[in-house]
Amino acid sequence: MLRAAVRFLILVLSVVSVGWLVAPATANPLYPTPDPDPFYHEPADLAGMQPGQVVRVRRTDTALFMGSDGWQVAFRSTNSAGNPIMGVTTVLMPPGVRNPPLVSYQALINSLGTQCSPSRSLFNGELQDSLGAMLPLGRGWAISMPDYLGPNVAYGAAKLGGMVTLDSVKAVRQVAELGLAEVPVVLAGYSGGGMATAWAGALQPSYAPDLKLAAVVAGGIPADLREMALALGFDPHPGFGLAFAAAMGLEREYPNRLPVSDQLNESGLWFRDFTKDACRRFLLFHGITRNAAQLAASKDMMNSPEAHAVLRENSLRYDDRVPTVPTFFWQGRFDTMTFFGPVEEVAQRYCRAGVPLMFRPYDIAEHLTTAVAGFPEAWDYVEARFRGDPAPTNC
Repeated sequence: MLRAAVRFLILVLSVVSVGWLVAPATANPLYPTPDPDPFYHEPADLAGMQPGQVVRVRRTDTALFMGSDGWQVAFRSTNSAGNPIMGVTTVLMPPGVRNPPLVSYQALINSLGTQCSPSRSLFNGELQDSLGAMLPLGRGWAISMPDYLGPNVAYGAAKLGGMVTLDSVKAVRQVAELGLAEVPVVLAGYSGGGMATAWAGALQPSYAPDLKLAAVVAGGIPADLREMALALGFDPHPGFGLAFAAAMGLEREYPNRLPVSDQLNESGLWFRDFTKDACRRFLLFHGITRNAAQLAASKDMMNSPEAHAVLRENSLRYDDRVPTVPTFFWQGRFDTMTFFGPVEEVAQRYCRAGVPLMFRPYDIAEHLTTAVAGFPEAWDYVEARFRGDPAPTNC
Protein backbone atom coordinates (compact mmCIF):
# COMPACT_ATOMS: atom_id res chain seq x y z
CA MET A 1 0.00 0.00 0.00
CA LEU A 2 2.86 2.39 0.74
CA ARG A 3 4.18 2.29 -2.80
CA ALA A 4 0.71 3.26 -4.07
CA ALA A 5 0.92 6.15 -1.63
CA VAL A 6 4.22 7.31 -3.04
CA ARG A 7 2.81 7.01 -6.55
CA PHE A 8 0.02 9.47 -5.78
CA LEU A 9 2.50 11.85 -4.15
CA ILE A 10 4.59 11.94 -7.32
CA LEU A 11 1.50 12.43 -9.48
CA VAL A 12 0.25 15.42 -7.52
CA LEU A 13 3.68 16.90 -7.03
CA SER A 14 4.33 16.58 -10.74
CA VAL A 15 1.40 18.97 -11.07
CA VAL A 16 2.86 21.09 -8.27
CA SER A 17 6.12 21.45 -10.20
CA VAL A 18 4.18 22.92 -13.11
CA GLY A 19 2.70 25.46 -10.71
CA TRP A 20 6.18 26.33 -9.43
CA LEU A 21 7.22 27.23 -12.98
CA VAL A 22 4.35 29.71 -13.12
CA ALA A 23 4.16 31.09 -9.58
CA PRO A 24 5.35 29.97 -6.17
CA ALA A 25 2.90 27.72 -4.40
CA THR A 26 1.86 28.49 -0.84
CA ALA A 27 1.64 25.79 1.78
CA ASN A 28 -1.90 24.98 2.88
CA PRO A 29 -1.86 21.60 4.61
CA LEU A 30 -4.83 20.34 6.60
CA TYR A 31 -3.80 18.95 9.98
CA PRO A 32 -5.77 16.43 12.04
CA THR A 33 -8.21 17.51 14.69
CA PRO A 34 -6.17 17.81 17.90
CA ASP A 35 -6.95 15.26 20.56
CA PRO A 36 -9.18 17.00 23.13
CA ASP A 37 -7.51 15.18 26.03
CA PRO A 38 -5.20 17.68 27.81
CA PHE A 39 -2.63 14.91 28.19
CA TYR A 40 -1.78 15.40 24.48
CA HIS A 41 -1.42 19.18 24.68
CA GLU A 42 2.14 20.45 24.53
CA PRO A 43 3.33 22.70 27.36
CA ALA A 44 4.30 26.31 26.78
CA ASP A 45 7.92 25.57 27.67
CA LEU A 46 8.35 22.62 25.28
CA ALA A 47 11.07 24.38 23.27
CA GLY A 48 13.18 24.70 26.40
CA MET A 49 13.16 20.95 26.98
CA GLN A 50 15.65 18.42 25.67
CA PRO A 51 14.71 15.64 23.21
CA GLY A 52 13.39 12.71 25.18
CA GLN A 53 12.60 14.77 28.28
CA VAL A 54 9.41 13.66 30.03
CA VAL A 55 6.49 16.11 29.91
CA ARG A 56 3.90 14.11 31.88
CA VAL A 57 3.01 10.53 32.85
CA ARG A 58 -0.25 8.74 33.65
CA ARG A 59 -1.58 5.25 34.32
CA THR A 60 -3.90 3.71 31.76
CA ASP A 61 -6.06 0.59 31.83
CA THR A 62 -4.44 -2.17 29.76
CA ALA A 63 -5.87 -5.14 31.69
CA LEU A 64 -7.23 -6.63 28.46
CA PHE A 65 -3.68 -7.10 27.23
CA MET A 66 -2.60 -10.18 29.17
CA GLY A 67 -3.28 -8.45 32.49
CA SER A 68 -0.51 -5.95 31.89
CA ASP A 69 0.03 -2.71 33.77
CA GLY A 70 -0.30 0.29 31.46
CA TRP A 71 1.30 3.71 31.40
CA GLN A 72 1.40 6.57 28.94
CA VAL A 73 4.34 8.94 28.71
CA ALA A 74 4.37 12.32 26.96
CA PHE A 75 7.79 13.65 25.97
CA ARG A 76 9.61 16.24 23.91
CA SER A 77 10.80 15.18 20.45
CA THR A 78 11.82 16.74 17.12
CA ASN A 79 10.25 16.96 13.66
CA SER A 80 11.95 16.81 10.27
CA ALA A 81 12.56 20.57 10.28
CA GLY A 82 14.37 20.36 13.62
CA ASN A 83 11.54 21.95 15.57
CA PRO A 84 10.28 20.69 18.96
CA ILE A 85 7.15 18.56 19.02
CA MET A 86 5.48 16.53 21.73
CA GLY A 87 5.34 12.76 21.43
CA VAL A 88 3.39 10.11 23.30
CA THR A 89 4.11 6.43 23.90
CA THR A 90 2.10 3.69 25.60
CA VAL A 91 3.95 1.23 27.84
CA LEU A 92 2.64 -2.21 28.78
CA MET A 93 4.40 -3.92 31.67
CA PRO A 94 4.25 -7.73 32.03
CA PRO A 95 2.45 -8.73 35.22
CA GLY A 96 4.66 -9.79 38.10
CA VAL A 97 7.98 -9.03 36.39
CA ARG A 98 10.38 -6.52 37.92
CA ASN A 99 12.75 -4.58 35.68
CA PRO A 100 11.88 -6.50 32.49
CA PRO A 101 13.80 -5.90 29.24
CA LEU A 102 12.10 -3.39 26.97
CA VAL A 103 10.94 -3.68 23.36
CA SER A 104 10.02 -0.46 21.58
CA TYR A 105 7.56 -1.79 19.03
CA GLN A 106 6.73 0.50 16.13
CA ALA A 107 3.28 -0.62 15.02
CA LEU A 108 1.63 -0.07 11.63
CA ILE A 109 0.05 3.41 11.39
CA ASN A 110 -1.48 3.81 7.90
CA SER A 111 -3.68 6.70 8.91
CA LEU A 112 -4.22 10.45 9.26
CA GLY A 113 -6.20 10.85 12.49
CA THR A 114 -4.90 11.18 16.02
CA GLN A 115 -7.23 8.39 17.17
CA CYS A 116 -5.38 6.03 14.80
CA SER A 117 -2.03 6.20 16.63
CA PRO A 118 -1.22 3.44 19.17
CA SER A 119 -1.98 5.50 22.28
CA ARG A 120 -5.59 5.52 21.05
CA SER A 121 -5.80 2.62 18.59
CA LEU A 122 -4.68 0.07 21.18
CA PHE A 123 -8.03 0.68 22.85
CA ASN A 124 -10.44 1.49 20.01
CA GLY A 125 -9.84 -1.49 17.71
CA GLU A 126 -7.93 0.38 15.00
CA LEU A 127 -4.44 -1.02 15.67
CA GLN A 128 -3.67 -3.41 12.83
CA ASP A 129 -0.99 -5.54 14.50
CA SER A 130 -2.05 -5.43 18.14
CA LEU A 131 -1.91 -9.23 18.46
CA GLY A 132 1.67 -9.43 17.19
CA ALA A 133 2.65 -6.56 19.43
CA MET A 134 1.53 -8.56 22.45
CA LEU A 135 4.02 -11.36 21.83
CA PRO A 136 6.78 -9.58 23.79
CA LEU A 137 4.49 -9.47 26.83
CA GLY A 138 4.14 -13.24 26.62
CA ARG A 139 7.93 -13.51 26.90
CA GLY A 140 8.00 -11.38 30.02
CA TRP A 141 9.20 -8.21 28.29
CA ALA A 142 7.88 -4.68 28.62
CA ILE A 143 6.64 -3.09 25.42
CA SER A 144 6.52 0.58 24.46
CA MET A 145 4.45 1.59 21.43
CA PRO A 146 5.13 5.18 20.35
CA ASP A 147 2.89 7.40 18.27
CA TYR A 148 5.89 7.75 15.96
CA LEU A 149 4.14 9.84 13.28
CA GLY A 150 4.00 12.72 15.72
CA PRO A 151 1.09 14.97 16.76
CA ASN A 152 0.30 15.83 13.12
CA VAL A 153 0.13 12.14 12.13
CA ALA A 154 2.57 12.68 9.26
CA TYR A 155 2.04 9.37 7.48
CA GLY A 156 5.04 8.59 5.23
CA ALA A 157 7.58 10.72 7.13
CA ALA A 158 10.26 8.08 7.85
CA LYS A 159 12.98 10.21 9.42
CA LEU A 160 10.43 11.75 11.79
CA GLY A 161 9.45 8.25 12.88
CA GLY A 162 13.03 7.42 13.72
CA MET A 163 13.52 10.47 15.91
CA VAL A 164 10.25 10.07 17.78
CA THR A 165 11.05 6.41 18.38
CA LEU A 166 14.43 7.21 19.93
CA ASP A 167 13.01 9.97 22.11
CA SER A 168 10.21 7.70 23.29
CA VAL A 169 12.75 5.20 24.62
CA LYS A 170 14.74 7.93 26.34
CA ALA A 171 11.57 9.16 28.02
CA VAL A 172 10.38 5.72 29.15
CA ARG A 173 13.72 5.03 30.80
CA GLN A 174 13.31 8.20 32.91
CA VAL A 175 9.98 7.15 34.49
CA ALA A 176 11.00 5.81 37.88
CA GLU A 177 7.72 3.94 38.42
CA LEU A 178 8.48 1.68 35.45
CA GLY A 179 11.90 0.56 36.61
CA LEU A 180 13.33 0.50 33.07
CA ALA A 181 16.27 2.88 33.48
CA GLU A 182 18.96 0.17 33.24
CA VAL A 183 17.29 -2.65 31.33
CA PRO A 184 18.35 -3.71 27.81
CA VAL A 185 16.33 -2.15 24.97
CA VAL A 186 15.51 -3.45 21.49
CA LEU A 187 13.70 -1.58 18.70
CA ALA A 188 11.39 -3.67 16.49
CA GLY A 189 8.82 -3.21 13.73
CA TYR A 190 7.57 -4.34 10.32
CA SER A 191 6.62 -2.49 7.13
CA GLY A 192 5.94 1.16 8.06
CA GLY A 193 6.92 0.27 11.61
CA GLY A 194 10.06 -1.37 10.23
CA MET A 195 10.86 1.84 8.37
CA ALA A 196 10.65 3.89 11.57
CA THR A 197 12.67 1.23 13.40
CA ALA A 198 15.43 1.04 10.81
CA TRP A 199 15.66 4.84 10.68
CA ALA A 200 15.91 4.98 14.46
CA GLY A 201 18.82 2.54 14.31
CA ALA A 202 20.63 4.62 11.71
CA LEU A 203 19.97 7.92 13.50
CA GLN A 204 20.84 6.77 17.02
CA PRO A 205 24.63 7.37 16.89
CA SER A 206 24.14 11.03 15.89
CA TYR A 207 20.68 11.94 17.22
CA ALA A 208 20.69 10.02 20.51
CA PRO A 209 24.30 8.98 21.19
CA ASP A 210 23.62 8.65 24.92
CA LEU A 211 20.91 6.03 24.36
CA LYS A 212 22.18 2.48 24.65
CA LEU A 213 20.41 -0.14 22.52
CA ALA A 214 20.79 -3.91 22.56
CA ALA A 215 19.57 -4.41 18.98
CA VAL A 216 17.45 -3.16 16.08
CA VAL A 217 15.03 -5.60 14.39
CA ALA A 218 13.11 -4.57 11.26
CA GLY A 219 11.36 -6.31 8.39
CA GLY A 220 9.50 -5.39 5.21
CA ILE A 221 11.34 -2.06 5.07
CA PRO A 222 10.35 0.54 2.42
CA ALA A 223 13.99 1.53 1.91
CA ASP A 224 13.66 3.61 -1.28
CA LEU A 225 10.48 5.64 -1.62
CA ARG A 226 11.77 7.31 -4.78
CA GLU A 227 12.35 4.02 -6.62
CA MET A 228 8.95 2.77 -5.55
CA ALA A 229 7.35 5.87 -7.04
CA LEU A 230 9.23 5.75 -10.32
CA ALA A 231 8.45 2.06 -10.86
CA LEU A 232 4.70 2.32 -10.50
CA GLY A 233 3.13 4.56 -13.10
CA PHE A 234 -0.33 5.96 -12.38
CA ASP A 235 -2.87 3.22 -12.97
CA PRO A 236 -5.82 2.86 -10.57
CA HIS A 237 -5.03 0.97 -7.37
CA PRO A 238 -7.23 -0.49 -4.59
CA GLY A 239 -5.01 1.19 -2.03
CA PHE A 240 -5.62 4.70 -3.34
CA GLY A 241 -7.05 5.87 -0.01
CA LEU A 242 -3.72 5.16 1.66
CA ALA A 243 -1.94 6.73 -1.30
CA PHE A 244 -3.83 9.95 -0.80
CA ALA A 245 -3.20 9.78 2.95
CA ALA A 246 0.56 9.54 2.46
CA ALA A 247 0.54 12.60 0.23
CA MET A 248 -1.37 14.51 2.89
CA GLY A 249 0.89 13.18 5.64
CA LEU A 250 4.07 14.25 3.90
CA GLU A 251 2.56 17.67 3.18
CA ARG A 252 1.93 18.02 6.92
CA GLU A 253 5.58 17.29 7.65
CA TYR A 254 7.00 19.37 4.74
CA PRO A 255 4.38 22.13 4.21
CA ASN A 256 6.75 24.57 2.52
CA ARG A 257 8.39 21.99 0.28
CA LEU A 258 5.40 19.85 -0.70
CA PRO A 259 2.33 22.11 -1.05
CA VAL A 260 0.13 19.28 -2.32
CA SER A 261 -3.19 20.84 -1.31
CA ASP A 262 -2.62 23.80 -3.61
CA GLN A 263 -2.80 21.49 -6.61
CA LEU A 264 -6.00 19.64 -5.72
CA ASN A 265 -9.24 20.41 -7.51
CA GLU A 266 -12.55 20.95 -5.73
CA SER A 267 -13.13 17.20 -5.40
CA GLY A 268 -9.61 16.69 -4.14
CA LEU A 269 -9.98 19.34 -1.47
CA TRP A 270 -13.30 17.84 -0.40
CA PHE A 271 -11.71 14.39 -0.10
CA ARG A 272 -8.80 15.91 1.84
CA ASP A 273 -11.24 17.45 4.32
CA PHE A 274 -13.32 14.26 4.46
CA THR A 275 -10.34 12.05 5.35
CA LYS A 276 -8.18 14.31 7.51
CA ASP A 277 -8.98 12.33 10.67
CA ALA A 278 -9.43 8.93 9.05
CA CYS A 279 -7.88 5.58 9.94
CA ARG A 280 -6.84 2.76 7.62
CA ARG A 281 -10.16 1.00 7.03
CA PHE A 282 -12.03 4.25 6.37
CA LEU A 283 -9.32 5.40 3.95
CA LEU A 284 -9.33 2.13 2.03
CA PHE A 285 -13.15 1.97 1.79
CA HIS A 286 -13.61 5.53 0.57
CA GLY A 287 -10.56 5.53 -1.69
CA ILE A 288 -11.37 2.41 -3.67
CA THR A 289 -13.61 4.24 -6.18
CA ARG A 290 -11.31 7.25 -6.57
CA ASN A 291 -8.04 7.97 -8.37
CA ALA A 292 -5.50 10.73 -8.76
CA ALA A 293 -6.83 11.99 -12.07
CA GLN A 294 -10.18 12.76 -10.41
CA LEU A 295 -8.65 14.81 -7.60
CA ALA A 296 -5.71 16.71 -9.13
CA ALA A 297 -6.29 20.17 -10.60
CA SER A 298 -4.41 19.30 -13.77
CA LYS A 299 -3.40 16.20 -15.72
CA ASP A 300 -0.10 17.72 -16.79
CA MET A 301 2.82 15.49 -15.91
CA MET A 302 6.27 16.74 -14.97
CA ASN A 303 8.94 15.59 -12.55
CA SER A 304 9.22 17.60 -9.34
CA PRO A 305 12.84 17.81 -8.13
CA GLU A 306 11.70 18.90 -4.67
CA ALA A 307 9.37 15.93 -4.34
CA HIS A 308 12.15 13.55 -5.30
CA ALA A 309 14.49 15.25 -2.84
CA VAL A 310 12.06 14.77 0.05
CA LEU A 311 11.53 11.13 -0.91
CA ARG A 312 15.30 10.55 -0.97
CA GLU A 313 15.64 12.21 2.44
CA ASN A 314 13.18 9.67 3.81
CA SER A 315 14.73 6.67 2.06
CA LEU A 316 17.21 4.59 4.05
CA ARG A 317 19.01 3.66 0.84
CA TYR A 318 20.34 7.18 0.37
CA ASP A 319 21.31 7.95 3.96
CA ASP A 320 24.98 7.46 4.83
CA ARG A 321 24.42 6.88 8.55
CA VAL A 322 24.67 3.35 9.92
CA PRO A 323 23.71 1.72 13.21
CA THR A 324 26.39 0.67 15.65
CA VAL A 325 24.35 -2.03 17.44
CA PRO A 326 23.43 -5.60 16.43
CA THR A 327 20.85 -5.43 13.66
CA PHE A 328 18.44 -7.97 12.18
CA PHE A 329 16.68 -7.32 8.86
CA TRP A 330 14.32 -9.62 6.98
CA GLN A 331 12.74 -8.99 3.61
CA GLY A 332 10.69 -10.84 0.99
CA ARG A 333 12.86 -11.39 -2.05
CA PHE A 334 9.88 -10.99 -4.37
CA ASP A 335 7.89 -8.54 -2.25
CA THR A 336 5.79 -6.43 -4.62
CA MET A 337 5.08 -3.76 -1.99
CA THR A 338 8.51 -3.05 -0.50
CA PHE A 339 11.29 -3.89 -2.94
CA PHE A 340 14.07 -6.30 -2.01
CA GLY A 341 16.93 -4.61 -3.91
CA PRO A 342 17.15 -1.39 -1.87
CA VAL A 343 17.11 -3.29 1.42
CA GLU A 344 19.81 -5.65 0.15
CA GLU A 345 21.89 -2.62 -0.84
CA VAL A 346 21.46 -1.11 2.64
CA ALA A 347 22.48 -4.45 4.18
CA GLN A 348 25.61 -4.60 2.05
CA ARG A 349 26.55 -1.06 3.04
CA TYR A 350 26.04 -1.89 6.70
CA CYS A 351 28.27 -4.94 6.35
CA ARG A 352 31.03 -2.89 4.73
CA ALA A 353 30.78 -0.45 7.66
CA GLY A 354 31.24 -3.27 10.18
CA VAL A 355 27.66 -3.41 11.50
CA PRO A 356 26.96 -6.80 13.17
CA LEU A 357 24.06 -7.56 10.81
CA MET A 358 21.89 -10.60 10.23
CA PHE A 359 20.02 -10.24 6.93
CA ARG A 360 17.36 -12.86 6.18
CA PRO A 361 15.86 -12.94 2.67
CA TYR A 362 12.65 -14.93 2.24
CA ASP A 363 11.58 -16.31 -1.13
CA ILE A 364 8.12 -14.83 -0.64
CA ALA A 365 6.23 -12.23 -2.63
CA GLU A 366 3.29 -11.41 -0.35
CA HIS A 367 4.17 -8.63 2.08
CA LEU A 368 2.32 -9.74 5.22
CA THR A 369 3.23 -13.41 4.70
CA THR A 370 6.86 -12.37 5.02
CA ALA A 371 6.03 -10.75 8.35
CA VAL A 372 4.56 -13.98 9.67
CA ALA A 373 7.52 -15.98 8.36
CA GLY A 374 10.16 -13.70 9.83
CA PHE A 375 8.87 -12.68 13.25
CA PRO A 376 9.57 -16.02 15.04
CA GLU A 377 13.27 -15.83 14.22
CA ALA A 378 13.27 -12.09 14.90
CA TRP A 379 11.88 -12.56 18.43
CA ASP A 380 14.37 -15.37 19.08
CA TYR A 381 17.11 -12.98 17.97
CA VAL A 382 15.81 -10.39 20.43
CA GLU A 383 15.74 -12.93 23.26
CA ALA A 384 19.36 -13.84 22.59
CA ARG A 385 20.39 -10.19 22.77
CA PHE A 386 18.55 -9.82 26.08
CA ARG A 387 20.48 -12.85 27.39
CA GLY A 388 23.71 -11.15 26.39
CA ASP A 389 24.69 -13.77 23.79
CA PRO A 390 27.29 -12.66 21.20
CA ALA A 391 25.54 -11.12 18.21
CA PRO A 392 25.73 -13.28 15.07
CA THR A 393 26.35 -11.87 11.60
CA ASN A 394 26.09 -13.24 8.09
CA CYS A 395 27.96 -10.40 6.41
